[in-house]
Amino acid sequence: MLEKERTNRQGSEAPIEKDASGWIAKNSGLIATHVAVLLFGLVGLFAKVVALPAIILVLGRTFFSSAFLGAYLAVKRQKFALKTRGDYVLIIFAGIILAIHWTSFMQSIQVSTVAVGTLTLATFPLFSAVLEPLLFHEKMRASDIVCALVMLGGVACIVDDFSLEGSMAQGVLWGLLSAFTYALLSLANRKFSSGYPASLVSFYEQATATVVLLPALFVLKPSFTALDIGMLAIMGIVFTAIAHTLFIGGLRTVKVRTAGIITGLESVYGVVAALLFLGEIPGIREVIGGAIILVVALYSTLASTRSN
Repeated sequence: MLEKERTNRQGSEAPIEKDASGWIAKNSGLIATHVAVLLFGLVGLFAKVVALPAIILVLGRTFFSSAFLGAYLAVKRQKFALKTRGDYVLIIFAGIILAIHWTSFMQSIQVSTVAVGTLTLATFPLFSAVLEPLLFHEKMRASDIVCALVMLGGVACIVDDFSLEGSMAQGVLWGLLSAFTYALLSLANRKFSSGYPASLVSFYEQATATVVLLPALFVLKPSFTALDIGMLAIMGIVFTAIAHTLFIGGLRTVKVRTAGIITGLESVYGVVAALLFLGEIPGIREVIGGAIILVVALYSTLASTRSN
């Protein structure tokens, strides 16, 4: 009798385990995308936890990430050569922009809060709406202009003191520079997306950023602890290189529209992580402004993918 009950119980559990593993396998791309965006959202914590200047943080991040990506591509026997001389010039330009983008993002968080840095970064569609039609000779849509103006209103909500001496104002300005350079970087990557693997593009951009930022090591002469180096390695390998690889891998099965919506969660993850680990409680102005920015960014993503 007991043996029969045990057999029946095992038989009923087997389909559940099979269904669970089947669901994971079917949605592996979606899971990978969510994990990648979560890791991206947590990067801002390093700006507060590691006591190093923003530019040194980014130098460590690009060094470890580019080294990991270079080893990954070598194992895969990926060709490193680009097709034209113009591609080398453009990818070096993109690497310089990447260095400015990540440094201004980290600086925004260091002078203000994780919430301010991540939420102002989410305004990059505001700049893309203006730059993309100009650079690619596309028609500028009235809805994009409206979205940009509404986003500016969201940014204005975050700032409680508009003087340049205020930490919030400084954080927003650095964050807007980060968003602007991210828009430029995205447009440069649009040029490469059809001709090269994303991992190869990332390797070149991050290796270039490492070379560009290297002089800061000799100018600032920071002192590193073993913990600092370990944190930089984790940020570069896990939260940058592996996160990027997961995100690109997820795009094989996840629609671009869905990935764009998930990416909007990066700011949410960053704010929640700062609340849990750093005790940074966003004020009502940050909540309202952030909600406006995220809603408009979500709408812009949906509208863009629908038109495509």
